[in-house]
Amino acid sequence: MAQNGRAGVVERALEACVTGNAGALPELFTGNVSGWSPNMMVGSLDELTEAVGARDESLSDVSIQVHGVDVVGDRAYAEYIISAVFSGPFPIGDDIVIDPNGRELTLGGVIAADFTGDKISSFRNYFDDVTLLVQMLAE
Repeated sequence: MAQNGRAGVVERALEACVTGNAGALPELFTGNVSGWSPNMMVGSLDELTEAVGARDESLSDVSIQVHGVDVVGDRAYAEYIISAVFSGPFPIGDDIVIDPNGRELTLGGVIAADFTGDKISSFRNYFDDVTLLVQMLAE
């Protein structure tokens, strides 16, 4: 597949995962995809689909801006910024919930994705979840 095609796959995959569009995942990821981020680890398309579909309702108006995708061989790298409104309770554990403050949150990150053919077969997603928590706790 052409490099532009792989860049597009990464962009569509990020958007699908961030917006909770689990139905788009089979055309973007292999069945045995493996990946992780600070808050998730998956070893199959089924696990990824479950994780994406289980988004909580603490964030609304979620959007993503991809600021560049570089493709080198079978690997792609992308920088992105996610923005969302903190509009619902955010559970951290069984006993801890952060109440919404109604603020717009922003989170920058980078993903590295490996391809098999025209689909993502593994990924590593890097972002600072502490920065997100600081914004959630701001008054």
